Amino acid sequence: MRLKGRGCCAPGGGNGGGGGGGEEKQPQQPPGPAPPPVRSPFAHHLRFSALQKAKIAFMTLTLFPIRLFFAAFMMLLAWPFAFVASIGPADREIEKPLSWWRKFVDVMLKAIMRTMWLAGGFHWINVKGRQALPTEAAILTLAPHSSYFDAIPVTMTMASIVMKAESKDIPVWGTLIKYIRPVFVSRSDQDSRRKTVEEIRRRAQSNGKWPQIMIFPEGTCTNRSCLITFKPGAFIPGVPVQPVILRYPNKLDTITWTWQGPGALKILWLTLCQFHNFVEIEFLPVYIPSEEEKRNPSLYANNVRRIMAQALGVPVTDYTFEDCQLALAEGQLRLPSDTCLLEFAKLVRSLGLKPEKLERELDAYSGNTKRMKDKRVSLKEFAEYLEVPVSDTLENMFALFDEKEGGLIDLREYVIALSVVCRPSKTLQTIQLAFKMYQSETGALTEEDLTCILKTAMGVSDLNVSNLFRAIDVDERGEITYEDFHKFAEMYPNFAEEYLYPDQMETDTCPAPNGFCTDFSPETTEDRRNHLQKKLN
Repeated sequence: MRLKGRGCCAPGGGNGGGGGGGEEKQPQQPPGPAPPPVRSPFAHHLRFSALQKAKIAFMTLTLFPIRLFFAAFMMLLAWPFAFVASIGPADREIEKPLSWWRKFVDVMLKAIMRTMWLAGGFHWINVKGRQALPTEAAILTLAPHSSYFDAIPVTMTMASIVMKAESKDIPVWGTLIKYIRPVFVSRSDQDSRRKTVEEIRRRAQSNGKWPQIMIFPEGTCTNRSCLITFKPGAFIPGVPVQPVILRYPNKLDTITWTWQGPGALKILWLTLCQFHNFVEIEFLPVYIPSEEEKRNPSLYANNVRRIMAQALGVPVTDYTFEDCQLALAEGQLRLPSDTCLLEFAKLVRSLGLKPEKLERELDAYSGNTKRMKDKRVSLKEFAEYLEVPVSDTLENMFALFDEKEGGLIDLREYVIALSVVCRPSKTLQTIQLAFKMYQSETGALTEEDLTCILKTAMGVSDLNVSNLFRAIDVDERGEITYEDFHKFAEMYPNFAEEYLYPDQMETDTCPAPNGFCTDFSPETTEDRRNHLQKKLN
């Protein structure tokens, strides 16, 4: 294996620097000691003991149907109140002070929603700190975002949220959503992101005439092992924000809903089968941006993330929403949850290398490395090859491939990893590219070469390729060609799960968006380097 395990999901530091905020300026220090995060913040796997399985089976037959019925009944009960209160123009400011009937509807809906969560096993909701007034902080930034149960603080505060415009058409749920006067993002309107930021700025500067806006700046669900990169959209208006952190201190984590792991319905079923579900909501002090942060939303976002990570006791990492696509990519070599390729992708972006440009140059890269055969290069030569200066980021990338720590790496491994990052769903093209670089004069390669290729293409340190190689090499020649490999892959499309990691992969994923993590940050060359990749959310 050439991609090393060390360095995977290493804390990213958040690009600290400049500016402080809050009621008191905080010293800029990295988060304190914390348990290391799992390999991928986008993966969550559940393992149950025999006793836990028996409890779930018992609850499924007894408490689960009662809870499900009661929760659904509460949503239906809330609908007429929300419907009446949401009649009228959506862009009209709420009158201040609130009319008596509006206050009544607010109290009723909060009570109904609290009863619904009570029915779901959230008997106590531990709230720490004080929620700021809209005049103190018009925007609430909530993290980590890990589940649709993160709607609990939304229903408690009745804060507005940023939602996809399609959500308002969902029966019952859409009416409840419209009541909290969300900011809608339209996929059909190419200018929608800019309009969304302008609308948030307008509401934020209304001096409390609009409800607070609750935003999930991570833009996607993670397993709460770390805080990934915050999208700058919530920080572009440059107004004070109040960080809000969520904890689910349950012994069995049935709450987390990530891109690799149990799906939405399974999470709902397992959570309702738990007798009690713990949740903690903590309102941190209001963060007041400096002038530098107002001019630089990314810096503002990083500094708020750093403070939230310190309060949570978790590291920060520069993984982004786009890394979900790499982790979730459906190819014939779907990446395992402990892949180091997420770390590699992060470093590629940090070097300023653009995937859309690199994809066009993959053949040229492979041709150059093929001519070098198995010659290994030093860090300085690696920098010259990439046409970038030697830096800490480059050294970290170099270390991923320097398995023996001898100060030399094989460039072919870099090209393979780069091919996976640039086109994660086209794994057979990556294998064909690798064959061209590794094959001998006869157009074949050995089991050792195939092992190196597959370990690098999947970003794992341990992989037993012997069974797969023997299955392909039916004539027992001791070498195979790409034609042999391709023919075998067509006959056995699930060969990776069968031969490479039969016990490591979860097939249940959650590609459907949950509606709470819409990214509305404007598309710029800095924030959206890869326009060819489509967002999943």
